Amino acid sequence: MEKVAIYCRLSEEDRDKKQETDDSNSIQNQKAMLVEYSIQHGWEVYDIYSDDNYAGSNRNRPEFNRLLDDAKAHKFDIVLCKSQSRFTREMVLVEKYINDLFPLWGVRFISLVDNADTANKGNKKSRQINGLVNEWYLEDMSENIRAVLTNRRKNGFHIGAFALYGYQKDPEQKGHLIIDEEAAAIVREVFTLFSQGYGKTAIARMLNERGVPNPTEYKRQHGLRYQQPKRKNSTLWKYFAISDMLTNEIYIGNMVQGKYGSVSYKTKQNKPRPKDDWYRVEGTHEAIIDRDLWDRVQRIVASRAKPFDVGTVGLFARKVRCAHCGYTMRSSKNHGKHYLQCSNRHVAKDACIGSFIAVDKLEKIVIQELNALSQRYLDQDELERSIEFDQNLAQQKASCLKSRSKLQKQLEDSSDYLLTLYKDKVRGIIGEKEYLSMADNLSKERERTEDQIKEANRRLEELEAQMLAGDQRKELILRYTHVEHLTREMVEILIDYIAVGKRVPGTRDVPIEIHWNF
Repeated sequence: MEKVAIYCRLSEEDRDKKQETDDSNSIQNQKAMLVEYSIQHGWEVYDIYSDDNYAGSNRNRPEFNRLLDDAKAHKFDIVLCKSQSRFTREMVLVEKYINDLFPLWGVRFISLVDNADTANKGNKKSRQINGLVNEWYLEDMSENIRAVLTNRRKNGFHIGAFALYGYQKDPEQKGHLIIDEEAAAIVREVFTLFSQGYGKTAIARMLNERGVPNPTEYKRQHGLRYQQPKRKNSTLWKYFAISDMLTNEIYIGNMVQGKYGSVSYKTKQNKPRPKDDWYRVEGTHEAIIDRDLWDRVQRIVASRAKPFDVGTVGLFARKVRCAHCGYTMRSSKNHGKHYLQCSNRHVAKDACIGSFIAVDKLEKIVIQELNALSQRYLDQDELERSIEFDQNLAQQKASCLKSRSKLQKQLEDSSDYLLTLYKDKVRGIIGEKEYLSMADNLSKERERTEDQIKEANRRLEELEAQMLAGDQRKELILRYTHVEHLTREMVEILIDYIAVGKRVPGTRDVPIEIHWNF
């Protein structure tokens, strides 16, 4: 009995789900249809792979990728979908899997609605046309959606799955926000406390001590389908949550959207957009904060915005993390001296044991480490070892290139041999059974060779990266030998991030771990 893998997908946000873990009605219908079809044809259902709320262009669908892994391992004989577009809307994936790899793996692909079937040799052009039409549809749909959303943003309608904390979606008018009084009371309190001189960290601590849920936790508690916490203390109010709230114009009735835009219709990846490209419409909804309070808060925010006298970005801004909780350390100033500290220590009891270090002390440590690295490169013995290491990398690369070339030749020869086998079968020199057996063995050998080529390519990339990194590392270190002070530019170039721990009791030692960019 042939085994069938059923694949279902729905890309829309479903209103008919009661819980996040539930299937949508559409997915349930797809499953029922495909299971019934399998039973009618006498196939055994191996497994049902279901991706709910994923676009057809998304290559990171978890069940989709699990299906591909199982297909490669030949755990089933057939992949069954409602339509080809359920499987993918990308032409390149149609060619890669449906037309190339599935036949190679001995897996048949069937879609019911559009009659795609890899067992039908005359069906390939139809599948290709389906793939092309689906990709056109995807692009057109993306552009149409973008145009609609842009128009709605320009007109001040709220676009998004969730309303910002303090508001909720108006059930009577799509795109309109109404005040959520429970959360709005907290928003008013935050603005009032800040206007009275309380700091952002102090406000966060006060809310946490009272057990007030932060915006993410508030959504979750009120039944909104929101992601589960992924890190410790994710339910607590933090400095940055307070900071973002105090400068968000939504609280005075203005709608500001489009701060981020998608890179491509084929990915959900977003990137920041210039401020001039944002969509800002005034008076779109009822304000939570009155204008006088807003103006007072903005004046205080502006006066505290730059902790350094020169008004420039701090030397280690966004580069230093707390070694205990992982949050970015903030700058502070006391008696004319600049420090970096983990604010999590202050937002709640036991949130973090806290990390703390003077900026000038950290600068000295970084310079010392940098100079130590440069000395190692200047040391003759180390230089000789470095040259020997570089030569070894070059030898490994040459050997890897030679192996890859040999494997590629084997792959070409196997293609020629497969063609010869086919001609021999057509001429009657060998029988069908013998041909299928030899072709199957050859396909398996080709697959092993392709895997070896992939591994060779991966190793080559790794070696080239090592060689390039070595050159860059040497150049960077020697460029900044014997520096007395760091600049912000140097920090950006040299340092990925620095992890700072808590001072060792009874000493002046602070655990430091520098992660260089080279």
